[in-house]
Amino acid sequence: MKAALVRTLVRLLIVPVAAVLAALVVGAPGAHAATDLSHVAGELRENPVYVDPAASGQLAASDAEALADKIKDADKPVFVAVLPAGYPTQDLFRNLRTETGVTGLYGIRLGEKFDARADSAVMSRQSVSNLVTSVQGAGDAKAQLNDFVDDALRNVGGSAPSSWSDGAGVDVPVGGLITVGALVAAGGAGAYAMVRRNRRRHEEEQRAALEKLRVVVDEDITAFGEELDRLDFHPGEPGADDAMRADYERALDAYEQSKSLMAAATRPEDVKAVTEAVEDGRFSLTLLAARRSGGPLPERRPPCFFDPRHGPSVADAAWTPPGGSEREVPVCAADRTRLAEGRDPAIREVDTDYGRRPYWEAGPAYGPWAGGYFGGGLLPGLLVGTLLGSMMAGPAYAADYGSGYGDFGGYEGGDVSGADFDTGDFGGGFGGGGDFGGGGFGGGDFGGGF
Repeated sequence: MKAALVRTLVRLLIVPVAAVLAALVVGAPGAHAATDLSHVAGELRENPVYVDPAASGQLAASDAEALADKIKDADKPVFVAVLPAGYPTQDLFRNLRTETGVTGLYGIRLGEKFDARADSAVMSRQSVSNLVTSVQGAGDAKAQLNDFVDDALRNVGGSAPSSWSDGAGVDVPVGGLITVGALVAAGGAGAYAMVRRNRRRHEEEQRAALEKLRVVVDEDITAFGEELDRLDFHPGEPGADDAMRADYERALDAYEQSKSLMAAATRPEDVKAVTEAVEDGRFSLTLLAARRSGGPLPERRPPCFFDPRHGPSVADAAWTPPGGSEREVPVCAADRTRLAEGRDPAIREVDTDYGRRPYWEAGPAYGPWAGGYFGGGLLPGLLVGTLLGSMMAGPAYAADYGSGYGDFGGYEGGDVSGADFDTGDFGGGFGGGGDFGGGGFGGGDFGGGF
């Protein structure tokens, strides 16, 4: 009975105890580490930042601790390793990913050089390439790694592996539980303050994302209103019938509803209902135009993938995004012609931290925006391999931006997949657009790499 009571007490205290101990020791993650890659991977499974003893002069223990805390607080699968300049680079990322066995984004500072790779489930190849390029020449290891982590946390999908907070395997003497329990209690107020701070930060990030998204949605609503004006339909005009008037009324209602919903939106996920209303209204206008011309009524199709403002699609066409695989996407008549002639489609671009980019390479808030246009499970197939698709594949996405966009499937960020990962994400050699690949470290598309 006494042994059972002790085991129960250990289970109740083991997780907070482990958190306290981790906070005390994270500043020296490589204190007894060898340079063997399996050991590096083992350290990363327990903590997001590893500093090799031979590279300890690059990043101070306190800076490593602060970097690790930043990643853990964000609950994202970002791994950082600081290794000495002479560390072997052949297949380094591929082998580290295999040894670690966790889906995520991996950044390595090797001497004075830096590179990164990621599973496509958490970040697209192009996004990784842009991320690496943005931190080249950032200065010393502290500045560069903080810039990398700050940018990565805004874009990477998924959540942190459970092993970073798992108390299993921590051997705590029963005689010391009372002392450690007192430390945990003393830190309770601090932990509560940290939770509140993180919640406020999350709410601020959500508000900022909504304001960026508001610009795009207002453009959509304005374009829809202009379509209503150009149609120049009058319910009492000669030839108008009840079906036409019903189409027109539905379009007007959708226009007013979209404006009201956007005015009331407080979170990015609220935008999904707005774009659903706009899409419904545009289809009503398409029906009305067909009735007035005496032509056949169109089937209900999703809007043009490249820019929903183009209106309902007329067909599906093969399209391959840069660095991605071919997929069928719904296209308007104009974009179908452009693709058939070998020209680029008219893509909807939005403002990002890296300048104007296609909406599928922008932030996670565009998931609800796209979800309102491309519902019914269509979205995953359209966005596979893109930054937005990778973000939406993460298990933390639904908590931040809502659910109901379809099954993106596969291992998510932070999942333990072992060596079971898509080799397509890792082929093509280093510098091949963000894959892990084989060959030498750096070079290629990354510029300034190893």
